Amino acid sequence: MRRTVVTGMGLVCPVGNSVPQAWSALVQGKSGIDTVPRWRDGRWQGKQLAVTVGGEVKDFRPEEWVQPAKDIRRMDRFIQLALAASQQAWDQAGFPQRLTDEAGNRAGTVVGVGLLGMDLLLKTHEVLLEQGPDRVSPFLVPGMIANLAPGHLSMRHNLRGANWSVASACASGTHAIGEALMHIQHGEADVMLAGGAESVMHPLAVAGFHSMRALCASKNESPARASQPFDRERDGFVMGEGAGLLVLEEYEHAKRRGADILAELVGYGFSSDAHHITAPAPRGEGAQRAMRGALAMAQMSPEDVDYMNAHGTSTPYNDTSETQAIHAVFGACARKLQLSSTKSMTGHLLGAAGGVEAVFSIQALRQSELPPTINYHTPDPECDLDYIPNEARACAIETAMSNSFGFGGANAVLLFRRVP
Repeated sequence: MRRTVVTGMGLVCPVGNSVPQAWSALVQGKSGIDTVPRWRDGRWQGKQLAVTVGGEVKDFRPEEWVQPAKDIRRMDRFIQLALAASQQAWDQAGFPQRLTDEAGNRAGTVVGVGLLGMDLLLKTHEVLLEQGPDRVSPFLVPGMIANLAPGHLSMRHNLRGANWSVASACASGTHAIGEALMHIQHGEADVMLAGGAESVMHPLAVAGFHSMRALCASKNESPARASQPFDRERDGFVMGEGAGLLVLEEYEHAKRRGADILAELVGYGFSSDAHHITAPAPRGEGAQRAMRGALAMAQMSPEDVDYMNAHGTSTPYNDTSETQAIHAVFGACARKLQLSSTKSMTGHLLGAAGGVEAVFSIQALRQSELPPTINYHTPDPECDLDYIPNEARACAIETAMSNSFGFGGANAVLLFRRVP
């Protein structure tokens, strides 16, 4: 099996618009969750949204990443975020901006997107209603469909191999990285640009998730405290946006060109609950199989895992189910495992979560520091693991697992290892 390493990372997310900026905020326990003014101030049929907190990407200037500037209005924000994160990763990997055709034939991209370009779609729907069908932009469809995120990356860097998008809800970004890994393992590519992107910070999405009773609606006056994974007082997730991309490369290919190897991607597991449209399977049975799959690919045992970036959404069922799954897979090692939910600071980035959290997992390996789960104050008897509460922990680790579980029973898990 061909070894696969990470040679570039990039992200934009609620705690920062670069890997160094976001990592600094994480280890300081700084939340990127705040009041979203347009949610708080807006009115719809005379009524206000019940949820006014979210994890927005702040101070993002698309003109720094999208050229020519006229293209900005021709693409939804999730594509803009993907372009920013991917450019950071590509630059760190040290490739020329555009590969030769020969190199590009052995390179590809897979990007996970949970939903489509909701903001562009709904703004254009308003144009349809107010101005008529002749005023609908010809860029609507290419500006909002999920596969135009990897499409733009392939055009930007001349990636002439795989070019596709994964849509598996909150597991999308992790699935994308795992599937990119398999392209390299099976000899179909030497280089892959993979991760996740999402931006659905629209009132309609908020209203939809709130009607499911999935969002935290009790902390509008204290937004930084709204996401509290594994705490007994948790009552819903906080919606966020962002993008996280990795450059994956076949090990010998990276060595030949003298690339700086950041980590090795050694395991990928996936499964389906086949149980319910939103609720996890009892005792996280599907999550168990995904974690075991990642361990099996890596030829590792549970005791070999040092740190886990948990899915940890801050919803009552998910956090309990994930804890039960960890107990089932790790057995006696579960209480020794160090884990945290960085969603306590970023909120839940949906399809982008897996990409962003893969970056955080690799940073934990490289920096020998584990990010905390903030807002953890009241232990839950059903969530009884070491969640690294409230303060980062200095700890040299060799392996890190990243979990992502989505609606429809989609489960995906990645396992990274330090490269000496």
